[in-house]
Amino acid sequence: MGTYVHFTDEQKYRANNVDLADFLSRQGEKLIASGREKRLSSDHSITVHGNEWYDHAVEKGGYAIDFVRRFYDLSFPEAVTMLLGGEQGRTYQPALPQKQEPKKPFALPAAHTDMRRAYAYLVKTRHIDREVVSFFAKQKLIYESCEKSKDGTKEYHNAVFVGQDENGVARHAHKRGLYTEGKAFKGNVDGCHPAYSFHHTGKSNQLYVFEAPIDLLSFVSLHPQSWQDHSYVALCGVGGQAMMKMLELNPQINEVSLCLDNDEAGHKASERLKNQLAERGYQCNRLVSQEKDWNEDLSSGQQNQSGLELKMI
Repeated sequence: MGTYVHFTDEQKYRANNVDLADFLSRQGEKLIASGREKRLSSDHSITVHGNEWYDHAVEKGGYAIDFVRRFYDLSFPEAVTMLLGGEQGRTYQPALPQKQEPKKPFALPAAHTDMRRAYAYLVKTRHIDREVVSFFAKQKLIYESCEKSKDGTKEYHNAVFVGQDENGVARHAHKRGLYTEGKAFKGNVDGCHPAYSFHHTGKSNQLYVFEAPIDLLSFVSLHPQSWQDHSYVALCGVGGQAMMKMLELNPQINEVSLCLDNDEAGHKASERLKNQLAERGYQCNRLVSQEKDWNEDLSSGQQNQSGLELKMI
């Protein structure tokens, strides 16, 4: 039998209350802001907020001790010891007490009177084809929001990418800040249904899957020929719920192209999604951008008109 390590209730409480963003940063992990949460750069499906974590790929979560056990493959005593700083006595910033706020019902952000900023950002800054933007805007799947700060003194403008259900009812919205200075805000609106993210449904047997709406729009801009015939979905992360909902609602689809980012997190998520598809009998391939993502390919293509070829693995 292994050695039994005793921790007092107070020690376990302190370990479970460690702020995970602070803890992970000290371990050298890179974190990406995602609304009120932070997302692991090495695994985009995992988000942390205070002492809580959630894995959107498997739809499981919990608190600090359980996270460290899973993420670092440690025993309970090893995880508690690590969180408490070990023999060196390092301590980590405790998470601020989290108020148990009731879940907000989903609602689309208030629309601005026009889409001038959204068009400028998507077409001029992101180089997305104007006709592609207009196609989705006319269907009310892309619009510009205008939201006021809590004190009412500031306005925030975002491009909003809407996901509708099979009855045409908005169930999901992803916001992207339109400011080119500094780090732009991006994140899903509270109360979103993850199975109905931004998408287009065609009549062919092909589905293309992306991490973000801008990646989807960039790919279509790069490969515009008969694009409306095919189906596309942006996961707004790396969870597979929206992909599976597209397949459920469109039985004509039997070929899926995974077009996630060309980085470690994108490759890891693609492998997981590929296994899910194989279990259900779908033909699957991986399309990889030349740069990190399809918008970088599109932007570099604006500078170099020699064109880009699809890379399949």
